[in-house]
Amino acid sequence: MKKTLYGSCTFALGLAIVALSLVNKAGAVDAVAMQPPPVVDPGVLARIRDAAMVNDWGWQRLSDLTDKIGPRLSGSPQLEAAITQLAGVMSSLGATVALQPVKVPHWVRGEEIGELVDYPGRLRGLTQKLHLTALGASSATTPKGITARVIVVHDLDELKLRAREVRGSIVLFESNFDQRLASNGEAGAAYQQSGFYRFSGPSAAAALGASAALVRSIGGAAYRLPHTGLTIWKDNQAPIPAAALAAEDADLIARLDASGPIIMKLVLTPQTLPDADSFNVIADWPAREKSGEYVVVSGHLDSWDLGTGAVDDGVGVIAAAAVIQVLKQLDLHPRRTIRFVGWTNEENGSRGNKAYFASVSHVIETQVAAIENDEGGGRALGIAAAVTPETLAILQPVQKALGPIGATVLARRDGELGSDIGPLQGAGVPGFAPLVDARHYFDYHHTAADTLDKVDPKNLQSQIATMAVLAYYLAELPDVIPRFKALQ
Repeated sequence: MKKTLYGSCTFALGLAIVALSLVNKAGAVDAVAMQPPPVVDPGVLARIRDAAMVNDWGWQRLSDLTDKIGPRLSGSPQLEAAITQLAGVMSSLGATVALQPVKVPHWVRGEEIGELVDYPGRLRGLTQKLHLTALGASSATTPKGITARVIVVHDLDELKLRAREVRGSIVLFESNFDQRLASNGEAGAAYQQSGFYRFSGPSAAAALGASAALVRSIGGAAYRLPHTGLTIWKDNQAPIPAAALAAEDADLIARLDASGPIIMKLVLTPQTLPDADSFNVIADWPAREKSGEYVVVSGHLDSWDLGTGAVDDGVGVIAAAAVIQVLKQLDLHPRRTIRFVGWTNEENGSRGNKAYFASVSHVIETQVAAIENDEGGGRALGIAAAVTPETLAILQPVQKALGPIGATVLARRDGELGSDIGPLQGAGVPGFAPLVDARHYFDYHHTAADTLDKVDPKNLQSQIATMAVLAYYLAELPDVIPRFKALQ
């Protein structure tokens, strides 16, 4: 017979017999005794939560990762060192560790110079230095750079209207990050809106013959920090030099442009090298019953090269690793295997998640749930769940267990909850992510300011507690939760 959440019909019949035996002398049934026992012991969930909230293991590992290794771009010796470090840490916890080979892009940053050499009202002999940084997958200028007029546009429609002016020019996409959205819990939406021009703008400019492309940095803070990130080229399209300008410098150009033509010199000398060898770090915490079923907890180990990758995504990958540490400390083994994955190459290629998906796609039913943490270092507020509406009721014990730390939001989503678990979600694996306070995540995202001092240790502990309670609960349920194919 088909099982329910609480087990088989036989189990339910047994509960009924026990309940009937508790009828008191007056013929009344003890209402408490009639309640079915919790599916997962709430006392265990509380122990997991409390252990995570007083443990500094995650903070020490995050310090090791960011202070001793630093930035970890794909193909770099730093990422290779981080993989070795993390694999050793997970092995020392008693997890079964495997390194899954992945070929990753190897792009390296070079010289980066931007300078306004002519503009309305310029006094003779004066120029102005700009703060910019190359976008991942940018091509290079010549060593001496290019000097061309800057064309300021605000969207793709304006780019098309000015197509005749674009050929041979440097196109600047001036699209503001909406901090109002971020401050009201919609940082992801703000990022997607302005990020569109980083993802797709340089390709659109290249198609019209631009000599280079600039984008206003994606972020809400005015610290004159350029924010790097990946730009995407169409198949068989020749890349052009592309860079992100600090928001203040994008504003400067826009103001000057209102009075007349602007001439800029741009020097970018990045290199695209042959693909490099890398690995996903996979560590399995053994089950006590169903070793062939997996609840994935994950974050990405790579980072951009400007900062030390503490916020993106050192917090996420270490919080996921700490789930295993908490269970080790408490000597807890749930019904199913909890599988930690430290993804490689999330930032500029997503080849790590492609390799993992290829390895499990033929046995996708073994992947019971997937959790990814990649939303920065804020305080945990709850859980986002890409599940059926009916599944939310099943998750309420998790919500209750996290109540004492204020992580009480349980929000259902239809789309993917992380780029690395996206392929799993597309195949029907229920997806989850910690909901965190991301109001200031994009102040530091992909900048030189993404360093350890931006992380509050208590915030990290709250994320570990949230992930550990959720992962254990999902792995301990008698029956798997229903499949749910996320919208792509």
